[in-house]
Amino acid sequence: MRLRTAFYTTASALSALALLSACSSGSTTSASGDTPLVGVDYPRSDTDFWNSYIKYTPQYAKKLGLSLKTTNSQNDVAKLTANAQTFISQGVKGLAMAPQDTAAIAPTLAQLEAKKIPVVTVDTRPDSGKVFMVVRADNRAYGEKACQFLGTKLAGKGKVVMLEGGLDSINGRDRTEAFNACMKKNYPGIKVFGEATNWDGAVAAQKLQTDLTAHPDIKGVYMQSSFGLSGTLQVLKQKGLLVDPKDKKHVFVVSNDGIPEELKSIAAGKIDATVSQPADLYAKYALYYLKAAIDGKTFKAGKTDHDSTIIQVRPGLLEDQLSAPLVTADGATYGGVPSVKSDDKSLWGNNLG
Repeated sequence: MRLRTAFYTTASALSALALLSACSSGSTTSASGDTPLVGVDYPRSDTDFWNSYIKYTPQYAKKLGLSLKTTNSQNDVAKLTANAQTFISQGVKGLAMAPQDTAAIAPTLAQLEAKKIPVVTVDTRPDSGKVFMVVRADNRAYGEKACQFLGTKLAGKGKVVMLEGGLDSINGRDRTEAFNACMKKNYPGIKVFGEATNWDGAVAAQKLQTDLTAHPDIKGVYMQSSFGLSGTLQVLKQKGLLVDPKDKKHVFVVSNDGIPEELKSIAAGKIDATVSQPADLYAKYALYYLKAAIDGKTFKAGKTDHDSTIIQVRPGLLEDQLSAPLVTADGATYGGVPSVKSDDKSLWGNNLG
């Protein structure tokens, strides 16, 4: 989920700075001789989604009886590789990471495998190499849910912009391919303008503005994550399109993450839906599977006891696909996809405190 944006609130910026300090190389939580030591590399700390993941991680480490060391690779695979070397030298028994370049991480995974250090990847799945478990939601379902929502709202006709993430990431590829395939199959009367943004909020805003200028009849936007939220709202406001959903000028917007700001924007009628990516469960089950690996447990494909399904991606690679619901203002069903109301207390974005 490579996220980068030029649009942050002051509070978010201060929070990011504080979290970056807290998760710098060598940060340790409750390190002691009687609990297994595990490492967690945070992919970045400049977005609300990953800041939430960072907040949840030490909480679940404590609950699971794990000692914790953390680093932050800041979306740089070279830093992630260096951080892995640090973890090895520190004697970690397992490592959780969220590699954003899912191809370039292969040599590091091979080294960790040779050292018999189990790895859990979070949010992303490596293109090759072995890990003990991938903890992720079904990213193809993200694109399909966004497609069904927009297709329903536009009654199968019109134009939409898809602000794509990065196609060097399995997440960007899955969301893009699924959205396009769903539109082609179910809503052939809708034209999709796909815009590559590399998870960059400034690029997303500029391309959305260009598309709206060339095609003022655009009625839908799919942001592949909350990286584009602030910029999208600014562009719609500048164009006089940030209006009530009942207004005929309204542009329907679907995001992806489930951060508090998205939920507030849905309630205020500024955007219309998001897919809640489970930041809390990513932290919980990344550590759960690390502990299981250390304890010698094994898993197989099938339903779990926590409302998810483990699938076999390829021989030797399992992925626990956690629940990620569509979130809307009314909690209705769109194109056969049920949704949850934006104020539902089961959503992690409503429970940060």
